[in-house]
Amino acid sequence: MSGLKALIFDVDGTLAETERDGHRIAFNQAFADAGLAWHWDVETYGRLLAVTGGKERMLHYWQGLDAEAASGPQARALVAELHRLKTTHYVRLVAEGGIQLRPGVARLLQQAREAGLRLAIATTTTPDNVEALLHATLGSSGMAMFECIGAGDAVPRKKPDPGIYAWVLERMRLAPSQCLAFEDSTNGWKAADAAGLRTVVTTGAYTARDMFPGALAQLDGLGDADHPAQGRVMGQAWSGVVDIPTLREWASPGKPGADAEMA
Repeated sequence: MSGLKALIFDVDGTLAETERDGHRIAFNQAFADAGLAWHWDVETYGRLLAVTGGKERMLHYWQGLDAEAASGPQARALVAELHRLKTTHYVRLVAEGGIQLRPGVARLLQQAREAGLRLAIATTTTPDNVEALLHATLGSSGMAMFECIGAGDAVPRKKPDPGIYAWVLERMRLAPSQCLAFEDSTNGWKAADAAGLRTVVTTGAYTARDMFPGALAQLDGLGDADHPAQGRVMGQAWSGVVDIPTLREWASPGKPGADAEMA
């Protein structure tokens, strides 16, 4: 039996493909509400994802358009209002069923609970966004599935800073070696890695071509019986379904390479 005690999940891109067809659309609706001529197309938003945090992303974009205005005394107040509007649109979009969990996510969460593994979330998105997604996709008990939810401004710095993972680990009173993290992006993986966590990366729409040379696993998803995941685990080609026995095997201290950086 391995020492695996908990699974810690990122949200956007990991639990669901929220970025391209969720957050991006909500940002654009907020810009229109405010009478701004800003519009983030799919390609532009993909580039902006290098900046973690919605408010930080808007400030970065604004600085590229007009550095003086973006540094003015009213800039942060406007960004905060835009973010409020954006969150309202996103929550509505999710509630209307516009976003679904990625294949295999609901299955793995249920298996984890049945196996007695603890569940947590470590994300840069706001608590309102997390609650909206979990309620819409997992029902009224969705939030209760997770023992600890680290979200939004719980820590002062966003990923790739490891603060949100440290925050979650401290509250769960667990060591990094007792957990596995699930991420989809470079910034997320860097945050988990810096916190000492082994990470299963499930790449998505914006990260399919990215490389994660230190990840425990890099896959195109979690897989299901009729559509197995493809990728690499500990440097070796792998195809299958990510389930609890598989995760325990990967996390086993005796597994060759399990505690070393993968080539």
